[in-house]
Amino acid sequence: MSVIGLPKTELDTPALWVDLNRLEHNIATLARHFKTAGVNWRPHTKGIKVPAIAHKLVAAGAIGVTCAKLSEAEVMVAAGIQDILVANQVTGKHKLKRLANVSRHADIKVAVDNPLNVAALGAAAREYGSEINVVIEINCGMDRAGVAPGEAALDLARLITATPGLRLRGLMTWEGHTLELDDPGRKNQAIQHSIHFITSTAELCRRHGIEVEIVSGGGSGTYAVTPFIAGMTEIQAGGAIFCDVTYQSWGVELQPALFVQTTVTSRPNPCRIICDAGYKALPDFVMKPQPLGLAQPVERMGFSAEHGNLTLQTPNDTLQVGDLLDFVVGYGDATVYLHDMLYGIRHGIVETAWVVQGRGKLQ
Repeated sequence: MSVIGLPKTELDTPALWVDLNRLEHNIATLARHFKTAGVNWRPHTKGIKVPAIAHKLVAAGAIGVTCAKLSEAEVMVAAGIQDILVANQVTGKHKLKRLANVSRHADIKVAVDNPLNVAALGAAAREYGSEINVVIEINCGMDRAGVAPGEAALDLARLITATPGLRLRGLMTWEGHTLELDDPGRKNQAIQHSIHFITSTAELCRRHGIEVEIVSGGGSGTYAVTPFIAGMTEIQAGGAIFCDVTYQSWGVELQPALFVQTTVTSRPNPCRIICDAGYKALPDFVMKPQPLGLAQPVERMGFSAEHGNLTLQTPNDTLQVGDLLDFVVGYGDATVYLHDMLYGIRHGIVETAWVVQGRGKLQ
Protein backbone atom coordinates (compact mmCIF):
# COMPACT_ATOMS: atom_id res chain seq x y z
CA MET A 1 0.00 0.00 0.00
CA SER A 2 1.31 3.43 -0.92
CA VAL A 3 1.84 5.86 1.93
CA ILE A 4 1.97 8.92 -0.34
CA GLY A 5 -0.61 11.45 0.76
CA LEU A 6 -1.08 9.95 4.22
CA PRO A 7 -0.47 11.93 7.41
CA LYS A 8 2.98 11.30 8.86
CA THR A 9 1.28 9.90 11.93
CA GLU A 10 0.04 6.97 9.83
CA LEU A 11 3.58 5.69 9.21
CA ASP A 12 4.57 2.53 11.05
CA THR A 13 7.50 3.04 13.40
CA PRO A 14 10.38 3.48 13.70
CA ALA A 15 10.22 5.70 10.61
CA LEU A 16 13.06 7.85 9.30
CA TRP A 17 11.71 11.09 7.87
CA VAL A 18 12.92 14.42 6.57
CA ASP A 19 11.09 17.74 6.70
CA LEU A 20 11.12 18.75 3.03
CA ASN A 21 10.64 22.46 3.69
CA ARG A 22 13.62 22.50 6.04
CA LEU A 23 15.73 20.29 3.77
CA GLU A 24 15.14 22.56 0.78
CA HIS A 25 15.82 25.66 2.87
CA ASN A 26 19.11 24.19 4.10
CA ILE A 27 20.16 23.19 0.58
CA ALA A 28 19.39 26.65 -0.80
CA THR A 29 21.22 28.35 2.08
CA LEU A 30 24.35 26.27 1.58
CA ALA A 31 24.27 26.77 -2.19
CA ARG A 32 24.19 30.56 -1.68
CA HIS A 33 26.97 30.32 0.90
CA PHE A 34 29.36 28.53 -1.44
CA LYS A 35 28.44 30.75 -4.36
CA THR A 36 29.27 33.79 -2.22
CA ALA A 37 32.60 32.20 -1.32
CA GLY A 38 33.36 31.64 -5.00
CA VAL A 39 33.94 27.88 -4.72
CA ASN A 40 32.24 24.85 -6.21
CA TRP A 41 30.05 22.67 -4.04
CA ARG A 42 30.54 18.89 -4.13
CA PRO A 43 28.46 17.65 -1.17
CA HIS A 44 29.42 14.40 0.50
CA THR A 45 26.63 11.81 0.31
CA LYS A 46 28.05 9.19 2.69
CA GLY A 47 25.34 10.07 5.19
CA ILE A 48 22.63 10.91 2.64
CA LYS A 49 22.63 7.80 0.42
CA VAL A 50 19.51 8.82 -1.55
CA PRO A 51 20.07 9.70 -5.24
CA ALA A 52 16.90 11.81 -5.35
CA ILE A 53 18.43 14.13 -2.75
CA ALA A 54 21.68 14.20 -4.74
CA HIS A 55 19.66 15.46 -7.70
CA LYS A 56 18.17 18.17 -5.48
CA LEU A 57 21.71 19.23 -4.57
CA VAL A 58 22.81 19.39 -8.21
CA ALA A 59 19.67 21.30 -9.16
CA ALA A 60 20.54 23.83 -6.45
CA GLY A 61 24.01 24.40 -7.90
CA ALA A 62 26.28 21.57 -6.74
CA ILE A 63 28.70 20.46 -9.47
CA GLY A 64 28.37 16.83 -8.42
CA VAL A 65 28.76 14.74 -5.29
CA THR A 66 31.35 13.12 -3.08
CA CYS A 67 31.05 9.45 -2.10
CA ALA A 68 32.93 7.40 0.46
CA LYS A 69 32.88 4.10 -1.43
CA LEU A 70 32.96 2.99 -5.05
CA SER A 71 29.66 1.14 -4.59
CA GLU A 72 28.02 4.40 -3.46
CA ALA A 73 29.36 6.07 -6.60
CA GLU A 74 27.92 3.27 -8.74
CA VAL A 75 24.49 3.90 -7.22
CA MET A 76 24.78 7.60 -8.04
CA VAL A 77 25.94 6.94 -11.61
CA ALA A 78 23.04 4.56 -12.17
CA ALA A 79 20.73 7.35 -10.99
CA GLY A 80 22.20 9.84 -13.46
CA ILE A 81 24.73 11.76 -11.35
CA GLN A 82 27.68 12.39 -13.65
CA ASP A 83 30.40 14.16 -11.62
CA ILE A 84 31.63 12.19 -8.61
CA LEU A 85 34.62 12.21 -6.29
CA VAL A 86 35.30 9.02 -4.35
CA ALA A 87 37.13 10.55 -1.41
CA ASN A 88 38.86 7.31 -0.58
CA GLN A 89 41.43 4.91 -1.96
CA VAL A 90 40.12 2.20 -4.30
CA THR A 91 42.19 -0.97 -4.17
CA GLY A 92 41.85 -4.70 -4.87
CA LYS A 93 41.27 -6.44 -8.20
CA HIS A 94 37.48 -6.53 -7.94
CA LYS A 95 37.09 -2.83 -7.22
CA LEU A 96 39.71 -1.82 -9.79
CA LYS A 97 37.81 -3.65 -12.52
CA ARG A 98 34.56 -1.96 -11.50
CA LEU A 99 36.22 1.45 -11.31
CA ALA A 100 37.74 1.11 -14.78
CA ASN A 101 34.37 0.22 -16.23
CA VAL A 102 32.21 2.79 -14.43
CA SER A 103 34.73 5.47 -15.45
CA ARG A 104 33.39 5.10 -19.01
CA HIS A 105 29.95 6.24 -17.88
CA ALA A 106 30.69 9.24 -15.66
CA ASP A 107 33.41 11.60 -14.53
CA ILE A 108 34.68 9.59 -11.56
CA LYS A 109 37.69 10.72 -9.57
CA VAL A 110 39.34 8.63 -6.82
CA ALA A 111 41.84 9.49 -4.11
CA VAL A 112 45.37 8.09 -4.13
CA ASP A 113 48.23 8.38 -1.65
CA ASN A 114 50.54 5.48 -2.51
CA PRO A 115 52.69 4.52 -5.51
CA LEU A 116 51.51 0.90 -5.41
CA ASN A 117 47.91 2.06 -5.75
CA VAL A 118 48.93 4.33 -8.64
CA ALA A 119 50.51 1.39 -10.46
CA ALA A 120 47.45 -0.80 -9.88
CA LEU A 121 45.05 1.90 -11.08
CA GLY A 122 47.11 2.44 -14.22
CA ALA A 123 47.22 -1.28 -14.96
CA ALA A 124 43.43 -1.57 -14.57
CA ALA A 125 42.83 1.40 -16.84
CA ARG A 126 45.01 -0.08 -19.55
CA GLU A 127 43.52 -3.57 -19.19
CA TYR A 128 39.96 -2.35 -19.60
CA GLY A 129 40.67 0.42 -22.07
CA SER A 130 39.52 3.35 -19.97
CA GLU A 131 41.01 6.42 -18.31
CA ILE A 132 40.89 6.75 -14.52
CA ASN A 133 40.88 10.20 -12.94
CA VAL A 134 42.72 10.61 -9.65
CA VAL A 135 43.26 13.23 -6.99
CA ILE A 136 46.09 13.03 -4.49
CA GLU A 137 44.94 12.92 -0.88
CA ILE A 138 47.03 15.21 1.33
CA ASN A 139 47.44 14.59 5.05
CA CYS A 140 46.86 18.04 6.51
CA GLY A 141 47.07 16.94 10.14
CA MET A 142 44.21 14.49 10.58
CA ASP A 143 46.68 11.60 10.38
CA ARG A 144 44.37 9.16 8.69
CA ALA A 145 45.05 8.53 5.00
CA GLY A 146 46.99 10.89 2.76
CA VAL A 147 50.50 11.56 1.56
CA ALA A 148 52.63 14.21 3.26
CA PRO A 149 52.28 17.68 1.71
CA GLY A 150 55.09 19.25 -0.26
CA GLU A 151 57.79 17.19 -1.96
CA ALA A 152 56.24 13.78 -1.22
CA ALA A 153 53.02 14.86 -2.90
CA LEU A 154 54.97 16.35 -5.80
CA ASP A 155 56.79 13.06 -6.34
CA LEU A 156 53.46 11.22 -6.39
CA ALA A 157 52.04 13.75 -8.84
CA ARG A 158 54.98 13.17 -11.16
CA LEU A 159 54.43 9.43 -10.98
CA ILE A 160 50.75 9.78 -11.81
CA THR A 161 51.37 12.02 -14.81
CA ALA A 162 53.88 9.46 -16.09
CA THR A 163 51.48 6.52 -15.67
CA PRO A 164 49.52 5.61 -18.83
CA GLY A 165 45.79 5.29 -18.22
CA LEU A 166 45.67 7.83 -15.38
CA ARG A 167 44.81 11.51 -15.39
CA LEU A 168 45.75 13.70 -12.44
CA ARG A 169 42.92 16.10 -11.68
CA GLY A 170 44.11 17.69 -8.45
CA LEU A 171 44.36 17.35 -4.68
CA MET A 172 41.99 16.69 -1.78
CA THR A 173 42.11 16.75 2.00
CA TRP A 174 39.91 16.71 5.08
CA GLU A 175 40.68 18.93 8.05
CA GLY A 176 38.42 16.87 10.29
CA HIS A 177 40.72 17.03 13.32
CA THR A 178 39.81 20.71 13.75
CA LEU A 179 36.24 19.76 14.71
CA GLU A 180 37.47 18.95 18.20
CA LEU A 181 38.15 22.62 18.92
CA ASP A 182 35.30 24.45 20.64
CA ASP A 183 36.84 27.92 20.68
CA PRO A 184 35.94 29.62 17.36
CA GLY A 185 39.19 31.55 17.17
CA ARG A 186 41.37 28.50 17.75
CA LYS A 187 39.28 26.48 15.32
CA ASN A 188 39.61 29.15 12.64
CA GLN A 189 43.39 29.23 13.09
CA ALA A 190 43.62 25.44 13.00
CA ILE A 191 41.60 25.27 9.78
CA GLN A 192 43.74 27.97 8.15
CA HIS A 193 46.91 26.13 9.22
CA SER A 194 45.66 22.78 7.93
CA ILE A 195 44.38 24.05 4.59
CA HIS A 196 47.69 25.79 3.93
CA PHE A 197 49.23 22.34 3.49
CA ILE A 198 47.04 21.54 0.49
CA THR A 199 47.02 24.98 -1.12
CA SER A 200 50.80 25.32 -0.86
CA THR A 201 51.22 21.83 -2.32
CA ALA A 202 48.96 22.78 -5.21
CA GLU A 203 51.14 25.81 -5.90
CA LEU A 204 54.29 23.66 -5.68
CA CYS A 205 52.91 21.27 -8.29
CA ARG A 206 51.94 24.14 -10.59
CA ARG A 207 55.41 25.67 -10.31
CA HIS A 208 56.77 22.36 -11.58
CA GLY A 209 54.44 22.33 -14.57
CA ILE A 210 51.82 19.95 -13.18
CA GLU A 211 48.24 21.07 -13.70
CA VAL A 212 46.08 21.12 -10.57
CA GLU A 213 42.46 21.68 -11.52
CA ILE A 214 40.81 20.56 -8.27
CA VAL A 215 41.71 21.55 -4.70
CA SER A 216 39.00 19.84 -2.67
CA GLY A 217 38.30 19.72 1.06
CA GLY A 218 36.09 21.11 3.75
CA GLY A 219 33.12 19.52 5.42
CA SER A 220 29.97 20.46 7.26
CA GLY A 221 31.93 21.17 10.41
CA THR A 222 34.26 23.64 8.68
CA TYR A 223 32.00 25.10 5.99
CA ALA A 224 32.02 28.56 7.57
CA VAL A 225 35.79 28.95 7.15
CA THR A 226 37.35 26.67 4.53
CA PRO A 227 35.48 27.99 1.45
CA PHE A 228 36.93 31.45 2.00
CA ILE A 229 40.57 30.32 2.07
CA ALA A 230 42.36 31.31 -1.14
CA GLY A 231 43.25 28.35 -3.31
CA MET A 232 40.33 26.06 -2.49
CA THR A 233 38.23 25.22 -5.53
CA GLU A 234 35.51 23.01 -4.05
CA ILE A 235 33.95 22.06 -0.72
CA GLN A 236 32.58 18.64 0.25
CA ALA A 237 30.11 19.65 3.00
CA GLY A 238 27.01 17.48 2.70
CA GLY A 239 25.62 16.31 6.03
CA ALA A 240 24.75 19.88 7.01
CA ILE A 241 21.64 19.65 4.85
CA PHE A 242 20.13 17.49 7.62
CA CYS A 243 21.62 19.58 10.47
CA ASP A 244 21.30 16.81 13.05
CA VAL A 245 22.43 17.09 16.67
CA THR A 246 26.06 16.37 15.78
CA TYR A 247 26.26 18.99 13.05
CA GLN A 248 24.63 21.54 15.34
CA SER A 249 27.38 20.81 17.88
CA TRP A 250 29.93 21.57 15.14
CA GLY A 251 28.48 25.02 14.57
CA VAL A 252 26.12 24.39 11.65
CA GLU A 253 23.53 27.15 11.86
CA LEU A 254 20.72 25.59 9.85
CA GLN A 255 17.39 23.97 10.66
CA PRO A 256 17.23 20.39 11.98
CA ALA A 257 15.57 18.43 9.18
CA LEU A 258 16.12 14.71 9.88
CA PHE A 259 13.98 12.82 12.38
CA VAL A 260 12.88 9.38 13.51
CA GLN A 261 9.26 8.87 14.49
CA THR A 262 8.80 6.29 17.25
CA THR A 263 5.95 4.79 19.24
CA VAL A 264 5.75 4.71 23.03
CA THR A 265 5.62 1.01 23.94
CA SER A 266 5.81 1.16 27.74
CA ARG A 267 5.38 3.55 30.67
CA PRO A 268 6.83 1.58 33.61
CA ASN A 269 6.33 4.62 35.85
CA PRO A 270 5.51 8.35 35.44
CA CYS A 271 9.21 9.21 35.06
CA ARG A 272 10.09 6.66 32.37
CA ILE A 273 9.16 6.45 28.69
CA ILE A 274 10.09 3.44 26.56
CA CYS A 275 9.88 3.74 22.75
CA ASP A 276 10.39 1.27 19.90
CA ALA A 277 13.63 2.71 18.51
CA GLY A 278 16.90 1.43 19.88
CA TYR A 279 20.35 1.81 18.42
CA LYS A 280 19.38 -0.32 15.40
CA ALA A 281 17.14 2.55 14.26
CA LEU A 282 18.32 5.58 16.26
CA PRO A 283 21.96 5.22 17.31
CA ASP A 284 23.42 7.39 20.05
CA PHE A 285 27.10 6.49 19.97
CA VAL A 286 28.19 9.81 18.39
CA MET A 287 25.58 12.19 19.84
CA LYS A 288 22.33 11.53 21.66
CA PRO A 289 19.16 12.02 19.62
CA GLN A 290 16.95 14.84 20.85
CA PRO A 291 13.33 14.02 21.76
CA LEU A 292 10.76 16.60 20.70
CA GLY A 293 7.69 17.92 22.43
CA LEU A 294 8.19 16.49 25.91
CA ALA A 295 6.62 18.54 28.70
CA GLN A 296 9.43 17.69 31.16
CA PRO A 297 13.21 17.78 30.67
CA VAL A 298 14.95 14.43 30.18
CA GLU A 299 17.28 13.48 33.02
CA ARG A 300 18.94 10.64 31.12
CA MET A 301 18.45 8.64 27.97
CA GLY A 302 19.80 5.29 26.81
CA PHE A 303 19.36 3.00 23.82
CA SER A 304 19.60 -0.77 23.69
CA ALA A 305 19.10 -2.80 20.53
CA GLU A 306 15.35 -2.24 20.18
CA HIS A 307 14.43 0.13 23.03
CA GLY A 308 14.82 3.81 23.73
CA ASN A 309 14.69 4.46 27.48
CA LEU A 310 14.02 8.02 28.65
CA THR A 311 13.95 9.09 32.28
CA LEU A 312 12.21 12.41 33.00
CA GLN A 313 13.34 14.83 35.69
CA THR A 314 9.81 15.00 37.08
CA PRO A 315 6.78 12.72 36.69
CA ASN A 316 4.52 13.17 33.68
CA ASP A 317 1.79 11.01 32.18
CA THR A 318 1.02 13.04 29.07
CA LEU A 319 2.52 10.46 26.71
CA GLN A 320 0.85 7.07 26.93
CA VAL A 321 1.45 3.68 25.33
CA GLY A 322 0.68 3.93 21.61
CA ASP A 323 1.45 7.65 21.34
CA LEU A 324 4.09 8.91 18.89
CA LEU A 325 7.39 10.54 19.85
CA ASP A 326 9.75 12.19 17.34
CA PHE A 327 13.51 12.56 17.77
CA VAL A 328 15.99 14.80 15.99
CA VAL A 329 18.58 12.31 14.73
CA GLY A 330 21.82 12.29 16.71
CA TYR A 331 24.08 11.74 13.69
CA GLY A 332 22.67 11.20 10.23
CA ASP A 333 25.81 9.47 8.94
CA ALA A 334 25.23 6.72 11.52
CA THR A 335 21.45 6.59 11.10
CA VAL A 336 20.28 6.85 7.48
CA TYR A 337 22.05 3.67 6.38
CA LEU A 338 20.12 1.66 8.99
CA HIS A 339 16.78 2.31 7.27
CA ASP A 340 15.25 0.97 4.06
CA MET A 341 13.13 4.07 3.46
CA LEU A 342 13.39 7.81 4.00
CA TYR A 343 10.02 9.56 4.00
CA GLY A 344 9.76 13.12 2.73
CA ILE A 345 7.20 15.03 4.80
CA ARG A 346 5.70 18.43 4.02
CA HIS A 347 3.22 20.04 6.42
CA GLY A 348 2.69 16.71 8.14
CA ILE A 349 1.83 14.79 4.96
CA VAL A 350 3.92 12.11 3.24
CA GLU A 351 4.89 13.68 -0.09
CA THR A 352 7.50 11.15 -1.19
CA ALA A 353 9.10 7.90 -0.05
CA TRP A 354 12.69 7.28 -1.08
CA VAL A 355 14.46 3.94 -1.01
CA VAL A 356 17.81 4.38 0.75
CA GLN A 357 19.67 3.00 -2.26
CA GLY A 358 23.11 3.59 -0.77
CA ARG A 359 22.35 1.32 2.18
CA GLY A 360 24.79 -1.57 2.50
CA LYS A 361 27.18 -0.18 -0.13
CA LEU A 362 30.39 -1.00 1.71
CA GLN A 363 32.65 -2.07 -1.15
